[in-house]
Amino acid sequence: MSTRIYKRVSKSDGSQTTDNQAPDIESLARSRGLIVDYVYDESASAAQERPQFRRMLAGAESGDTIIVWSLDRFGRSLAGNLDDLRRLWQKGVTVLSCREPWLEQPGSIRDLMVCVFSWVAEHERTRLVERTLAGLARAKAEGIRLGRPKGSHDIKKRKPRSDRGVKRGKRIAKMGGAGAATTDGIQAGAAPDSSVTATELTSTVNSDEISAMEILHS
Repeated sequence: MSTRIYKRVSKSDGSQTTDNQAPDIESLARSRGLIVDYVYDESASAAQERPQFRRMLAGAESGDTIIVWSLDRFGRSLAGNLDDLRRLWQKGVTVLSCREPWLEQPGSIRDLMVCVFSWVAEHERTRLVERTLAGLARAKAEGIRLGRPKGSHDIKKRKPRSDRGVKRGKRIAKMGGAGAATTDGIQAGAAPDSSVTATELTSTVNSDEISAMEILHS
């Protein structure tokens, strides 16, 4: 019988870390008297291919325990979560979540709760895409230039010229429905510049992953 830990963040650019999930997961393992045998660290959107996740599923055997920080770290797809969890349960694998203690309770209520929580995670991702697209469309309609200045390749080498870039960033973030915390983050974290990249704007939203630049050119 093995104990397996799965930790995941959505971005692979180094801006997010699974370290924040570790204390709660390790605390839960200790409270159950479990010794961790395998740790799977993933930096990928739930919508992308996840080799560590697949390796964990393939290696899990009857009597094993899998611990995740929350169900949305396990996955964001309603159908995918339910199918993967059911396969694990049928194999005799226990799945524990720091944020959803009901996950280890057997019965039809557990399946219902998995559907509800997975639907919420899936819906949040869909709404994020919609808000991002809406903000970009309005910015484009108002003539706000997105992307780096023509001929610029390295944002770090551009000389700061004014605070107009920060103001534009806040405007576009508000268009997409971002709250005060997000726009304040742009004010505090953006370098003064005369242009704002779509990628920079979407990186201020704590989400599972959508690149505004990819949307514009898709």
